[in-house]
Amino acid sequence: VQLVESGGGLVQPGGSLRLSCAASGFSVSTYRMMWYRQAPGKERELVAHINSAGGITNYDDSAKGRFTISRDNAKNTVYLQMNSLKSEDTAVYYCKARKGLSDYWGQGTQVTVSS
Repeated sequence: VQLVESGGGLVQPGGSLRLSCAASGFSVSTYRMMWYRQAPGKERELVAHINSAGGITNYDDSAKGRFTISRDNAKNTVYLQMNSLKSEDTAVYYCKARKGLSDYWGQGTQVTVSS
């Protein structure tokens, strides 16, 4: 089982980024998929979640209206579209897959929002 995030980088406030989480060894359509982030000196926090069936999504209040989590089952990839980025969105973003008691994490991708 492997998760590989990509798409991070440096962006100006108000800009957009799309993060990708490519999975191998399992099907993302059968797992709950989540995006977390961890800013320097802070705990890792859940940003967005999509369930394994039906595509029900949930967001942290800080992400509502700006971020969108989605899943492409054919590509076995989960995305996080981030719009209207703010400096406080700066963090390492991690993808996580959960099924039952099994959790799998990616290595993370850095997002820096700065002018």
